[in-house]
Amino acid sequence: MKIITPLLLFITLLPLAAFSKSAEPLDVGFVYVSPTGEAGWTHTHDIARKHLEKVFGDKIKTRYVESVKEGADAERVIMQMAKSGADLIFTTSFGFMNPTLKVAKRFPKVTFMHATGYKRAKNVGTYFDRIYEARYLSGVIAGHMSKSGITGYIAAFPIPEVIRGINAYTLGFRSVNPKGKVKVVWVNSWFDPAKEREAADSLIRQGADIITQHTDSPGPVQGAEAAGVYAIGYHSDMSAYGKKAHLTAPVHYWNDFYETTVKQVMDGTWKSKNTWEGFSANMTQLAPLNPAIPAPVVEKVRALEAKIKAKTFHPFTGPIKSSEGKVLAEEGSVISDSDLLKMNVYVEGVEGELPH
Repeated sequence: MKIITPLLLFITLLPLAAFSKSAEPLDVGFVYVSPTGEAGWTHTHDIARKHLEKVFGDKIKTRYVESVKEGADAERVIMQMAKSGADLIFTTSFGFMNPTLKVAKRFPKVTFMHATGYKRAKNVGTYFDRIYEARYLSGVIAGHMSKSGITGYIAAFPIPEVIRGINAYTLGFRSVNPKGKVKVVWVNSWFDPAKEREAADSLIRQGADIITQHTDSPGPVQGAEAAGVYAIGYHSDMSAYGKKAHLTAPVHYWNDFYETTVKQVMDGTWKSKNTWEGFSANMTQLAPLNPAIPAPVVEKVRALEAKIKAKTFHPFTGPIKSSEGKVLAEEGSVISDSDLLKMNVYVEGVEGELPH
């Protein structure tokens, strides 16, 4: 006769899940290029991180490292996160692409999601939103609100993502004012409040009465507010930094996408792919519009937004020429996704030479 001790009986009756990794909360890490702050690119990702905690409760735990420099520092941070047990890691800056791939090779059981990149692996997916859709609409608003016909654009690095945004904004601006000019200042940083503010002040001195940006701080909006001109923020709603100046902002919305990704990792259905969606998938939005914008302009912008969402209008519909006069799209044709993803020329209306 076999004797079963109380301890053995307890172990026998325990569900198998008690011994499995699946019973533990999913460990989700985030690597940020700038501070979480109260506005900007990183702030939008951190809003989504907090959303995940509310939705999944004790089924997940999240953590993050902010202000990580692109390059060797990023690789070290991502490596440490993977080593310490993360199941899913979101790396949220273009310069984190190669570090993410290097670490992913060493941790094939960890899922990696890289924002704005184009290189993937079996356990590395990529994602971004079609923020150019909202960029175009913000350009339409700027075209109606500018009196000088000159708008200033503060840009981070000359990569396709940023160039595409400049061009979308310019196309929207010149759809209203065909002779409008877009002046660009490159600050070679994603987040440098002092440089961004200095660039805004310089553009205002050059006659720009609307300032916009592809950088992370509210410095440009603050500069516009101080100078009594209009501004269009970026990444998130920046109206708190310029209540009179801030007209609107193209906004990233990650909540739904991050929630779906976590669910897929949890149920084992996640597969590496590239996700690039905009208004129609609620990954791109426009921040609230300033009451100073006339009602007919608001109606026009909302109608265009509806057409973009329904995919009956595309911001990069021809005729489109480069700043050097080369035809980029014939009348009625649309620049392809593949060309948009590698865009490296200015459209007509952008002043100056594109740095390489």
